[in-house]
Amino acid sequence: MSLLVVGSVAFDSVETPFGKVEDALGGSATYFSIAASYFTDVQLVAVVGRDFPDKHIRFLKKRKIDISGLQRANGKTFRWKGKYDFDLNQAHTIDTRLNVFASFNPELPETYRNTEYVFLANIDPVLQLQVLRQVKNPKLVACDTMNFWIEKKPRELKETLKYVDILTINEAEARELSKESNLVKAARRIMTFGPEVIIVKRGEYGALMFSDSGIFSAPAYPIESVFDPTGAGDSFAGGFMGHLSRVRGVNDRNIRQAIIFGSVMASFDVEDFSLNRMKRLTAREIEDRFKEFKRLTVFEDL
Repeated sequence: MSLLVVGSVAFDSVETPFGKVEDALGGSATYFSIAASYFTDVQLVAVVGRDFPDKHIRFLKKRKIDISGLQRANGKTFRWKGKYDFDLNQAHTIDTRLNVFASFNPELPETYRNTEYVFLANIDPVLQLQVLRQVKNPKLVACDTMNFWIEKKPRELKETLKYVDILTINEAEARELSKESNLVKAARRIMTFGPEVIIVKRGEYGALMFSDSGIFSAPAYPIESVFDPTGAGDSFAGGFMGHLSRVRGVNDRNIRQAIIFGSVMASFDVEDFSLNRMKRLTAREIEDRFKEFKRLTVFEDL
């Protein structure tokens, strides 16, 4: 029972109307790994610089995340600086410094290559495909992407999607990738590229799942205090894939449950800056919020 993730480990400097942090631990693979670690064993593939402190390594190990695939390269760790206004759905990038991430060449340790559940976090689709060629017989492959790759490498992205079972994507990206304005048509169009399931992340409005079995809509959990939405999408993916790895079965029932667990993890993520809320999270809190999600949507027949 294990889950492989390939993505970024970074330092984030974030400012919102409710505070700010400097050089906090971040990155797509980090948020994903921490969220998924509450459900299953996680294998992490990423790159950091010589400036990456040992305290973060200890934190990842404390969460029982296998970091055999975490490379240390000469140079500085990837850094991102951003700001959110009161519309917390939109991040404004102030500065991006790829540093060692610019030359990231993901090489999977031999012990990772038989992993059945694989998540390709938001990185160059060429690298995503490179990773897939190293995995021997995955049972489930899911991936994320963003508008940058849709615009800059559409051909490479579509080539990668041929080998992907589940795609997570936001509304604007779904419309841009499909060239369809209607979200339902957009999802159906993207399914012709390869993925059998499309999960559209809608921020504070929840998530929509499209598949041959139909459409599933999940609300976002109503949070009283939202401090920092950074990493919410990656935390969603971690909870989602973590649950599927835990139950070891990919069917409509489990996927719907996984979407709720993903929404649960995203809801905790936004309650504090960086990974601070995740650090003090308990399994009991996760299960309780999962039940609260169910109560949000229960209603009686006529």
